[in-house]
Amino acid sequence: MISRGTSAEGGKDGWRTGGAPSLPEVFRSVPVPASTVGWRRMAAFAGPGFLVAVGYMDPGNWATDLAGGSAFGYTLLSVILLSNLMAICLQSLAARLGIATGRDLASACRDAYSKPVAITLWLLCEIAIVACDLAEVIGTAIGLNLLFGLPLVWGVILTALDVFLILALQKRGFRRLEAFVIALLAVIAGCFAYELSVSHPAWSSVAAGLVPTPEIVTNPAMLYIAIGILGATVMPHNLYLHSAAVQTRDFAPTPEGKRDAAKWATIDTTVALMLALFVNAAILILAAAAFHTAGNTQVAEIQDAYNLLTPTLGTALASTLFAVALLASGQNSTVTATLAGQVVMEGFLRLRLAPWVRRLVTRALAIIPAAIVAALYGESGTAKLLVLSQVILSLQLPFAVVPLVQFTSDRTKMGNLTSPRWLKFIAWVVTALIIGLNMKLLLDTMGATGS
Repeated sequence: MISRGTSAEGGKDGWRTGGAPSLPEVFRSVPVPASTVGWRRMAAFAGPGFLVAVGYMDPGNWATDLAGGSAFGYTLLSVILLSNLMAICLQSLAARLGIATGRDLASACRDAYSKPVAITLWLLCEIAIVACDLAEVIGTAIGLNLLFGLPLVWGVILTALDVFLILALQKRGFRRLEAFVIALLAVIAGCFAYELSVSHPAWSSVAAGLVPTPEIVTNPAMLYIAIGILGATVMPHNLYLHSAAVQTRDFAPTPEGKRDAAKWATIDTTVALMLALFVNAAILILAAAAFHTAGNTQVAEIQDAYNLLTPTLGTALASTLFAVALLASGQNSTVTATLAGQVVMEGFLRLRLAPWVRRLVTRALAIIPAAIVAALYGESGTAKLLVLSQVILSLQLPFAVVPLVQFTSDRTKMGNLTSPRWLKFIAWVVTALIIGLNMKLLLDTMGATGS
Protein backbone atom coordinates (compact mmCIF):
# COMPACT_ATOMS: atom_id res chain seq x y z
CA MET A 1 0.00 0.00 0.00
CA ILE A 2 1.18 3.53 -0.73
CA SER A 3 2.14 5.38 2.41
CA ARG A 4 0.30 8.50 3.51
CA GLY A 5 1.32 11.62 1.61
CA THR A 6 3.88 9.92 -0.67
CA SER A 7 3.65 8.39 -4.09
CA ALA A 8 4.89 5.06 -5.30
CA GLU A 9 7.81 6.96 -6.88
CA GLY A 10 8.66 8.84 -3.71
CA GLY A 11 7.83 12.44 -2.83
CA LYS A 12 4.52 14.24 -2.49
CA ASP A 13 1.78 12.77 -4.67
CA GLY A 14 -0.97 15.37 -4.29
CA TRP A 15 -3.35 13.10 -2.37
CA ARG A 16 -4.57 13.64 1.18
CA THR A 17 -4.46 9.98 2.16
CA GLY A 18 -2.62 6.84 1.11
CA GLY A 19 -4.06 4.80 -1.73
CA ALA A 20 -5.72 1.43 -1.17
CA PRO A 21 -5.89 -1.36 -3.78
CA SER A 22 -8.97 -1.49 -5.97
CA LEU A 23 -10.80 -4.85 -6.09
CA PRO A 24 -8.35 -6.15 -3.42
CA GLU A 25 -9.24 -9.80 -3.98
CA VAL A 26 -7.84 -9.64 -7.53
CA PHE A 27 -5.29 -6.81 -7.14
CA ARG A 28 -2.16 -7.64 -9.20
CA SER A 29 -3.43 -11.20 -9.62
CA VAL A 30 -2.70 -11.42 -13.37
CA PRO A 31 1.04 -11.92 -14.04
CA VAL A 32 2.80 -9.89 -16.72
CA PRO A 33 6.08 -11.68 -17.54
CA ALA A 34 8.84 -9.13 -18.10
CA SER A 35 10.28 -11.10 -21.02
CA THR A 36 7.14 -11.08 -23.17
CA VAL A 37 6.99 -8.89 -26.27
CA GLY A 38 4.59 -8.18 -29.14
CA TRP A 39 1.40 -10.21 -29.25
CA ARG A 40 2.20 -12.10 -26.04
CA ARG A 41 2.63 -8.88 -24.11
CA MET A 42 -0.56 -7.52 -25.60
CA ALA A 43 -2.37 -10.70 -24.53
CA ALA A 44 -1.12 -10.25 -20.96
CA PHE A 45 -2.73 -6.80 -20.76
CA ALA A 46 -5.83 -7.63 -22.83
CA GLY A 47 -9.05 -7.94 -20.84
CA PRO A 48 -9.98 -4.80 -18.86
CA GLY A 49 -10.88 -2.97 -22.07
CA PHE A 50 -13.29 -5.73 -23.03
CA LEU A 51 -14.89 -5.61 -19.58
CA VAL A 52 -15.77 -1.96 -20.07
CA ALA A 53 -16.70 -2.53 -23.73
CA VAL A 54 -19.62 -4.60 -22.45
CA GLY A 55 -21.25 -1.46 -21.09
CA TYR A 56 -21.06 0.14 -24.52
CA MET A 57 -23.25 -2.51 -26.13
CA ASP A 58 -25.70 -3.33 -23.33
CA PRO A 59 -29.50 -3.49 -23.84
CA GLY A 60 -29.79 0.25 -23.27
CA ASN A 61 -27.85 0.82 -26.48
CA TRP A 62 -30.28 -1.39 -28.35
CA ALA A 63 -33.27 0.80 -27.52
CA THR A 64 -31.58 4.05 -28.54
CA ASP A 65 -29.94 2.57 -31.66
CA LEU A 66 -33.18 0.97 -32.83
CA ALA A 67 -35.13 4.19 -32.25
CA GLY A 68 -32.49 6.25 -34.04
CA GLY A 69 -32.16 3.91 -37.02
CA SER A 70 -35.85 3.37 -37.63
CA ALA A 71 -36.80 7.05 -37.21
CA PHE A 72 -33.88 8.80 -38.90
CA GLY A 73 -32.18 6.18 -41.05
CA TYR A 74 -28.40 6.32 -41.09
CA THR A 75 -28.16 9.96 -39.91
CA LEU A 76 -27.23 9.20 -36.30
CA LEU A 77 -24.32 6.94 -37.23
CA SER A 78 -22.14 10.03 -36.82
CA VAL A 79 -23.29 10.27 -33.19
CA ILE A 80 -22.31 6.64 -32.57
CA LEU A 81 -18.89 7.23 -34.14
CA LEU A 82 -18.30 10.45 -32.20
CA SER A 83 -19.46 8.85 -28.95
CA ASN A 84 -17.12 5.91 -29.48
CA LEU A 85 -14.12 8.18 -30.08
CA MET A 86 -15.03 10.10 -26.92
CA ALA A 87 -15.29 6.81 -25.05
CA ILE A 88 -11.83 5.70 -26.19
CA CYS A 89 -10.37 9.01 -24.98
CA LEU A 90 -12.08 8.91 -21.58
CA GLN A 91 -11.52 5.20 -20.93
CA SER A 92 -7.83 5.59 -21.77
CA LEU A 93 -7.65 8.37 -19.20
CA ALA A 94 -9.34 6.13 -16.62
CA ALA A 95 -6.75 3.42 -17.28
CA ARG A 96 -3.90 5.95 -16.93
CA LEU A 97 -5.33 7.13 -13.60
CA GLY A 98 -5.45 3.62 -12.17
CA ILE A 99 -1.98 2.70 -13.39
CA ALA A 100 -0.27 5.96 -12.36
CA THR A 101 -1.81 6.45 -8.92
CA GLY A 102 -2.88 3.00 -7.74
CA ARG A 103 -6.34 4.48 -7.19
CA ASP A 104 -9.62 3.95 -8.94
CA LEU A 105 -11.65 7.05 -9.82
CA ALA A 106 -13.92 6.62 -6.79
CA SER A 107 -11.09 6.48 -4.23
CA ALA A 108 -9.36 9.35 -6.05
CA CYS A 109 -12.48 11.50 -5.61
CA ARG A 110 -12.66 10.52 -1.96
CA ASP A 111 -9.03 11.51 -1.42
CA ALA A 112 -9.13 14.76 -3.40
CA TYR A 113 -12.48 16.32 -2.47
CA SER A 114 -14.27 17.26 0.72
CA LYS A 115 -16.57 14.71 2.30
CA PRO A 116 -19.85 16.41 1.19
CA VAL A 117 -18.62 16.59 -2.41
CA ALA A 118 -17.47 12.96 -2.35
CA ILE A 119 -20.80 11.79 -0.91
CA THR A 120 -22.69 13.73 -3.58
CA LEU A 121 -20.59 12.19 -6.33
CA TRP A 122 -21.17 8.74 -4.81
CA LEU A 123 -24.95 9.20 -4.77
CA LEU A 124 -24.95 10.37 -8.39
CA CYS A 125 -22.85 7.41 -9.42
CA GLU A 126 -25.17 5.00 -7.62
CA ILE A 127 -28.09 6.50 -9.57
CA ALA A 128 -26.16 5.88 -12.78
CA ILE A 129 -25.48 2.27 -11.82
CA VAL A 130 -29.16 1.69 -11.03
CA ALA A 131 -30.11 3.23 -14.40
CA CYS A 132 -27.62 0.93 -16.13
CA ASP A 133 -28.87 -2.06 -14.17
CA LEU A 134 -32.42 -1.14 -15.12
CA ALA A 135 -31.48 -1.47 -18.79
CA GLU A 136 -29.87 -4.86 -18.16
CA VAL A 137 -32.88 -6.15 -16.24
CA ILE A 138 -35.31 -5.12 -18.97
CA GLY A 139 -33.05 -6.36 -21.76
CA THR A 140 -32.56 -9.77 -20.17
CA ALA A 141 -36.28 -10.10 -19.44
CA ILE A 142 -37.13 -9.21 -23.04
CA GLY A 143 -34.58 -11.73 -24.32
CA LEU A 144 -36.10 -14.48 -22.16
CA ASN A 145 -39.57 -13.48 -23.35
CA LEU A 146 -38.62 -13.59 -27.03
CA LEU A 147 -36.72 -16.88 -26.88
CA PHE A 148 -38.81 -18.84 -24.38
CA GLY A 149 -42.11 -16.97 -24.05
CA LEU A 150 -41.48 -16.11 -20.38
CA PRO A 151 -43.72 -13.20 -19.25
CA LEU A 152 -41.85 -9.93 -18.80
CA VAL A 153 -42.64 -9.64 -15.09
CA TRP A 154 -41.29 -13.13 -14.36
CA GLY A 155 -38.25 -12.45 -16.53
CA VAL A 156 -37.50 -9.31 -14.53
CA ILE A 157 -37.75 -11.22 -11.25
CA LEU A 158 -35.63 -14.09 -12.62
CA THR A 159 -32.72 -11.74 -13.31
CA ALA A 160 -32.01 -11.67 -9.56
CA LEU A 161 -30.55 -15.18 -9.94
CA ASP A 162 -27.62 -13.94 -11.98
CA VAL A 163 -25.97 -13.08 -8.63
CA PHE A 164 -24.95 -16.73 -8.37
CA LEU A 165 -23.49 -16.76 -11.89
CA ILE A 166 -21.30 -13.79 -11.04
CA LEU A 167 -20.14 -15.29 -7.76
CA ALA A 168 -19.17 -18.51 -9.53
CA LEU A 169 -17.18 -16.57 -12.13
CA GLN A 170 -15.38 -14.44 -9.56
CA LYS A 171 -14.27 -17.51 -7.61
CA ARG A 172 -12.53 -18.90 -10.70
CA GLY A 173 -10.24 -15.90 -11.03
CA PHE A 174 -10.22 -12.65 -12.95
CA ARG A 175 -8.87 -14.18 -16.16
CA ARG A 176 -11.74 -16.68 -16.28
CA LEU A 177 -14.22 -13.87 -15.78
CA GLU A 178 -12.63 -11.91 -18.63
CA ALA A 179 -12.72 -15.00 -20.87
CA PHE A 180 -16.44 -15.45 -20.19
CA VAL A 181 -17.12 -11.82 -21.07
CA ILE A 182 -15.07 -11.96 -24.29
CA ALA A 183 -16.80 -15.19 -25.36
CA LEU A 184 -20.24 -13.56 -25.03
CA LEU A 185 -18.97 -10.48 -26.88
CA ALA A 186 -17.95 -12.78 -29.74
CA VAL A 187 -21.46 -14.27 -29.78
CA ILE A 188 -23.03 -10.80 -29.99
CA ALA A 189 -20.68 -9.68 -32.77
CA GLY A 190 -21.26 -12.90 -34.72
CA CYS A 191 -25.03 -12.51 -34.52
CA PHE A 192 -24.91 -8.98 -35.90
CA ALA A 193 -22.44 -9.86 -38.61
CA TYR A 194 -25.09 -12.28 -39.88
CA GLU A 195 -27.86 -9.68 -39.51
CA LEU A 196 -25.92 -7.20 -41.63
CA SER A 197 -25.21 -9.81 -44.29
CA VAL A 198 -28.94 -10.46 -44.83
CA SER A 199 -30.23 -6.88 -44.40
CA HIS A 200 -28.29 -5.53 -47.42
CA PRO A 201 -27.87 -1.92 -46.20
CA ALA A 202 -27.10 0.91 -48.61
CA TRP A 203 -23.40 1.24 -47.90
CA SER A 204 -23.12 4.62 -49.61
CA SER A 205 -25.79 5.94 -47.23
CA VAL A 206 -23.95 4.30 -44.32
CA ALA A 207 -20.80 6.22 -45.27
CA ALA A 208 -22.78 9.47 -45.56
CA GLY A 209 -24.30 8.86 -42.12
CA LEU A 210 -20.85 8.99 -40.55
CA VAL A 211 -20.68 12.73 -41.32
CA PRO A 212 -22.48 14.91 -38.71
CA THR A 213 -25.31 17.22 -39.81
CA PRO A 214 -26.69 20.35 -38.05
CA GLU A 215 -30.15 18.76 -37.91
CA ILE A 216 -28.97 16.50 -35.10
CA VAL A 217 -28.84 19.52 -32.78
CA THR A 218 -31.70 21.56 -34.23
CA ASN A 219 -34.27 18.75 -34.29
CA PRO A 220 -35.43 18.13 -30.66
CA ALA A 221 -36.63 14.58 -31.37
CA MET A 222 -33.33 13.69 -33.02
CA LEU A 223 -31.34 15.37 -30.25
CA TYR A 224 -33.19 13.36 -27.59
CA ILE A 225 -32.23 10.10 -29.27
CA ALA A 226 -28.70 11.39 -29.94
CA ILE A 227 -28.12 12.17 -26.26
CA GLY A 228 -29.62 8.79 -25.40
CA ILE A 229 -26.99 7.24 -27.69
CA LEU A 230 -24.30 9.31 -25.98
CA GLY A 231 -25.49 8.18 -22.55
CA ALA A 232 -25.64 4.57 -23.72
CA THR A 233 -22.16 4.76 -25.22
CA VAL A 234 -20.05 6.75 -22.76
CA MET A 235 -20.94 5.02 -19.50
CA PRO A 236 -20.02 6.83 -16.26
CA HIS A 237 -19.70 3.70 -14.14
CA ASN A 238 -17.26 2.24 -16.69
CA LEU A 239 -14.79 5.02 -15.91
CA TYR A 240 -14.74 3.86 -12.29
CA LEU A 241 -14.50 0.19 -13.27
CA HIS A 242 -11.69 0.64 -15.80
CA SER A 243 -9.48 2.56 -13.38
CA ALA A 244 -9.73 -0.41 -11.02
CA ALA A 245 -9.59 -3.29 -13.53
CA VAL A 246 -6.20 -2.24 -14.93
CA GLN A 247 -4.75 -2.76 -11.46
CA THR A 248 -5.32 -6.51 -11.75
CA ARG A 249 -2.14 -6.64 -13.90
CA ASP A 250 1.12 -7.25 -12.02
CA PHE A 251 3.25 -4.80 -13.98
CA ALA A 252 6.50 -3.30 -12.66
CA PRO A 253 5.62 -0.40 -10.29
CA THR A 254 8.36 1.81 -11.77
CA PRO A 255 7.93 4.90 -13.97
CA GLU A 256 8.98 2.85 -17.01
CA GLY A 257 6.75 -0.06 -16.03
CA LYS A 258 3.75 2.22 -15.56
CA ARG A 259 4.32 3.93 -18.91
CA ASP A 260 4.52 0.54 -20.64
CA ALA A 261 1.34 -0.63 -18.86
CA ALA A 262 -0.49 2.56 -19.90
CA LYS A 263 0.52 2.01 -23.53
CA TRP A 264 -0.82 -1.54 -23.62
CA ALA A 265 -3.95 -0.56 -21.68
CA THR A 266 -4.68 2.09 -24.32
CA ILE A 267 -4.27 -0.48 -27.10
CA ASP A 268 -6.56 -2.90 -25.24
CA THR A 269 -9.15 -0.13 -24.79
CA THR A 270 -9.05 0.92 -28.43
CA VAL A 271 -9.43 -2.62 -29.80
CA ALA A 272 -12.27 -3.46 -27.41
CA LEU A 273 -14.22 -0.27 -28.06
CA MET A 274 -13.86 -0.67 -31.83
CA LEU A 275 -15.74 -3.95 -31.35
CA ALA A 276 -18.40 -2.00 -29.43
CA LEU A 277 -18.53 0.50 -32.30
CA PHE A 278 -19.23 -2.33 -34.73
CA VAL A 279 -22.09 -3.71 -32.63
CA ASN A 280 -23.72 -0.33 -31.99
CA ALA A 281 -23.40 0.73 -35.62
CA ALA A 282 -24.72 -2.67 -36.73
CA ILE A 283 -27.89 -2.27 -34.63
CA LEU A 284 -28.60 1.18 -36.06
CA ILE A 285 -27.74 0.10 -39.62
CA LEU A 286 -29.99 -2.94 -39.25
CA ALA A 287 -32.87 -0.74 -38.04
CA ALA A 288 -32.32 1.72 -40.89
CA ALA A 289 -32.04 -0.96 -43.58
CA ALA A 290 -34.87 -3.19 -42.37
CA PHE A 291 -37.35 -0.65 -40.99
CA HIS A 292 -36.68 2.96 -42.03
CA THR A 293 -36.38 2.21 -45.73
CA ALA A 294 -39.61 0.19 -45.55
CA GLY A 295 -41.49 3.07 -43.91
CA ASN A 296 -41.52 1.58 -40.39
CA THR A 297 -40.17 4.69 -38.68
CA GLN A 298 -41.66 4.08 -35.24
CA VAL A 299 -39.80 0.87 -34.34
CA ALA A 300 -38.30 1.80 -30.98
CA GLU A 301 -39.23 -1.35 -29.06
CA ILE A 302 -37.01 -4.40 -29.09
CA GLN A 303 -40.01 -6.73 -29.31
CA ASP A 304 -41.30 -4.98 -32.43
CA ALA A 305 -37.88 -5.26 -34.05
CA TYR A 306 -37.80 -8.97 -33.24
CA ASN A 307 -41.26 -9.56 -34.73
CA LEU A 308 -40.54 -7.54 -37.88
CA LEU A 309 -37.08 -8.87 -38.71
CA THR A 310 -38.16 -12.27 -40.04
CA PRO A 311 -40.88 -11.04 -42.42
CA THR A 312 -38.78 -8.05 -43.49
CA LEU A 313 -35.54 -9.93 -44.14
CA GLY A 314 -37.13 -13.19 -45.20
CA THR A 315 -35.24 -15.49 -42.82
CA ALA A 316 -36.40 -16.87 -39.46
CA LEU A 317 -32.82 -16.98 -38.19
CA ALA A 318 -32.69 -13.17 -38.18
CA SER A 319 -35.15 -12.84 -35.29
CA THR A 320 -33.68 -15.76 -33.34
CA LEU A 321 -30.12 -14.47 -33.50
CA PHE A 322 -31.35 -11.00 -32.59
CA ALA A 323 -32.85 -12.40 -29.37
CA VAL A 324 -29.78 -14.55 -28.63
CA ALA A 325 -27.52 -11.49 -28.92
CA LEU A 326 -29.87 -9.52 -26.65
CA LEU A 327 -29.78 -12.21 -23.96
CA ALA A 328 -25.99 -12.47 -24.20
CA SER A 329 -25.75 -8.69 -23.91
CA GLY A 330 -27.93 -8.57 -20.81
CA GLN A 331 -26.02 -11.36 -19.07
CA ASN A 332 -22.65 -9.85 -19.93
CA SER A 333 -23.64 -6.46 -18.58
CA THR A 334 -24.54 -7.87 -15.18
CA VAL A 335 -20.95 -8.98 -14.64
CA THR A 336 -19.43 -5.56 -15.23
CA ALA A 337 -22.17 -3.70 -13.35
CA THR A 338 -21.45 -5.85 -10.29
CA LEU A 339 -17.74 -5.05 -10.41
CA ALA A 340 -18.44 -1.35 -10.97
CA GLY A 341 -20.80 -1.27 -7.99
CA GLN A 342 -18.14 -2.84 -5.80
CA VAL A 343 -15.51 -0.32 -6.94
CA VAL A 344 -17.79 2.65 -6.37
CA MET A 345 -18.97 1.65 -2.90
CA GLU A 346 -15.55 0.62 -1.64
CA GLY A 347 -13.79 3.58 -3.24
CA PHE A 348 -16.12 6.33 -2.02
CA LEU A 349 -17.15 4.90 1.34
CA ARG A 350 -14.42 2.36 2.19
CA LEU A 351 -17.38 0.10 2.84
CA ARG A 352 -16.81 -3.52 1.90
CA LEU A 353 -19.90 -5.67 1.43
CA ALA A 354 -20.10 -9.27 0.33
CA PRO A 355 -20.47 -9.26 -3.48
CA TRP A 356 -23.80 -11.07 -3.34
CA VAL A 357 -25.20 -8.52 -0.86
CA ARG A 358 -24.03 -5.59 -2.99
CA ARG A 359 -25.46 -7.18 -6.12
CA LEU A 360 -28.83 -7.99 -4.56
CA VAL A 361 -29.24 -4.43 -3.26
CA THR A 362 -28.46 -2.90 -6.67
CA ARG A 363 -30.55 -5.43 -8.53
CA ALA A 364 -33.53 -4.89 -6.20
CA LEU A 365 -33.43 -1.15 -6.91
CA ALA A 366 -33.68 -1.94 -10.62
CA ILE A 367 -36.12 -4.85 -10.41
CA ILE A 368 -38.82 -3.00 -8.47
CA PRO A 369 -39.48 -0.17 -11.00
CA ALA A 370 -38.96 -2.53 -13.96
CA ALA A 371 -41.47 -5.05 -12.59
CA ILE A 372 -44.04 -2.32 -11.88
CA VAL A 373 -43.71 -0.83 -15.38
CA ALA A 374 -43.80 -4.28 -17.02
CA ALA A 375 -46.95 -5.20 -15.09
CA LEU A 376 -48.78 -1.91 -15.72
CA TYR A 377 -47.66 -0.88 -19.19
CA GLY A 378 -46.15 -3.99 -20.78
CA GLU A 379 -43.85 -3.75 -23.80
CA SER A 380 -44.38 -0.06 -24.61
CA GLY A 381 -43.59 0.98 -21.04
CA THR A 382 -40.37 -1.02 -20.84
CA ALA A 383 -39.16 0.45 -24.16
CA LYS A 384 -39.65 4.01 -22.90
CA LEU A 385 -37.97 3.10 -19.64
CA LEU A 386 -34.94 1.81 -21.57
CA VAL A 387 -34.45 5.07 -23.48
CA LEU A 388 -35.04 7.15 -20.33
CA SER A 389 -32.39 5.15 -18.44
CA GLN A 390 -29.83 6.08 -21.09
CA VAL A 391 -30.69 9.78 -20.89
CA ILE A 392 -30.24 9.59 -17.09
CA LEU A 393 -26.79 8.07 -17.66
CA SER A 394 -25.87 10.90 -20.01
CA LEU A 395 -26.96 13.56 -17.50
CA GLN A 396 -24.73 11.96 -14.85
CA LEU A 397 -21.67 11.83 -17.11
CA PRO A 398 -20.16 15.26 -16.30
CA PHE A 399 -19.89 14.35 -12.60
CA ALA A 400 -17.57 11.48 -13.50
CA VAL A 401 -15.79 13.04 -16.47
CA VAL A 402 -14.76 16.36 -14.87
CA PRO A 403 -12.91 14.75 -11.91
CA LEU A 404 -11.25 12.25 -14.26
CA VAL A 405 -9.92 14.93 -16.61
CA GLN A 406 -8.91 17.12 -13.67
CA PHE A 407 -6.90 14.35 -11.97
CA THR A 408 -5.15 13.13 -15.11
CA SER A 409 -4.11 16.70 -15.95
CA ASP A 410 -2.39 17.15 -12.56
CA ARG A 411 1.35 16.34 -12.69
CA THR A 412 1.57 16.20 -8.89
CA LYS A 413 -0.93 13.34 -8.85
CA MET A 414 0.00 11.56 -12.10
CA GLY A 415 3.77 11.89 -12.29
CA ASN A 416 5.20 10.83 -15.67
CA LEU A 417 1.74 9.73 -16.87
CA THR A 418 0.24 13.21 -16.76
CA SER A 419 -1.80 13.85 -19.91
CA PRO A 420 0.21 15.76 -22.53
CA ARG A 421 -1.15 19.13 -23.63
CA TRP A 422 -2.85 17.79 -26.77
CA LEU A 423 -4.66 15.12 -24.73
CA LYS A 424 -5.71 17.65 -22.08
CA PHE A 425 -7.17 19.83 -24.82
CA ILE A 426 -9.14 16.96 -26.37
CA ALA A 427 -10.34 15.77 -22.96
CA TRP A 428 -11.65 19.20 -21.97
CA VAL A 429 -13.31 19.66 -25.38
CA VAL A 430 -15.05 16.31 -24.92
CA THR A 431 -16.12 17.37 -21.42
CA ALA A 432 -17.49 20.69 -22.70
CA LEU A 433 -19.36 18.91 -25.51
CA ILE A 434 -20.98 16.49 -23.07
CA ILE A 435 -22.06 19.30 -20.73
CA GLY A 436 -23.31 21.43 -23.63
CA LEU A 437 -25.43 18.64 -25.09
CA ASN A 438 -26.90 17.86 -21.68
CA MET A 439 -27.81 21.51 -21.12
CA LYS A 440 -29.46 21.62 -24.55
CA LEU A 441 -31.49 18.53 -23.68
CA LEU A 442 -32.61 20.01 -20.36
CA LEU A 443 -33.64 23.31 -21.97
CA ASP A 444 -35.59 21.51 -24.73
CA THR A 445 -37.27 19.24 -22.17
CA MET A 446 -38.29 22.16 -19.94
CA GLY A 447 -39.52 24.10 -22.97
CA ALA A 448 -41.64 21.15 -24.10
CA THR A 449 -43.03 20.75 -20.57
CA GLY A 450 -43.88 24.44 -20.25
CA SER A 451 -45.59 24.72 -23.63
